[in-house]
Amino acid sequence: MPDSQSNANLGLMVRAESGPGVLHQLTGAIARHNGNITLVEIIESRPPEARIYFEIEVPGPAALLVEDIRALPVVRQALPVKTFQKIYGKRIIIMGGGAQVGQVAIGAISEADRHNIRGEHISVDTIPLVGEQPLADAVRAVARLPRARALVLAGSLMGGEIEKAVREVRAEGLLVISLNMAGSVPDAADFVVTDPVQAGVMAVMAVADTAKFTPARLTRRVF
Repeated sequence: MPDSQSNANLGLMVRAESGPGVLHQLTGAIARHNGNITLVEIIESRPPEARIYFEIEVPGPAALLVEDIRALPVVRQALPVKTFQKIYGKRIIIMGGGAQVGQVAIGAISEADRHNIRGEHISVDTIPLVGEQPLADAVRAVARLPRARALVLAGSLMGGEIEKAVREVRAEGLLVISLNMAGSVPDAADFVVTDPVQAGVMAVMAVADTAKFTPARLTRRVF
């Protein structure tokens, strides 16, 4: 459980009754402690029980909030846990053709391991996908993923609706790296890397606090 100091970042796993108004009761208890909910996820909702995960910034002793949650009649268990940010940290998302995705992942996982040993928390997620619309939908969805910091697009040809999606997520602050491929996606990305292993390495370096690499300071876009 996080230290009971000001602005504690609390992860809370709640088992409660499943039904209308349960989430309202839980968030009401959090609001009474001036807690700021930074993440909420209904992991499972199968009557008669639901499992709900919260991440909460608590301006005071977190133990008092936990006790009030446990006192609610609808709650069966409330267990403080480490937050996803603490365990999994920043996320690198790699999507596209299976072979290219695998090669990018080799670079990203190797580099993330080097930084995680030094105290970072960086995780790597992959999804092999083909087709313009599925890829465009997946790109837009990355902006909704918690803790996603960078997206690597790995394929041989991407453009059209995928390019539009790339520009949209970049406008929301997501770093997008593209392999050097045919289509208009490389023109829309932050920068372009020819070697897939190097693309994975650069994606991790770009988000790691333990790396001295700032994409905004690059003098060229294609590598």
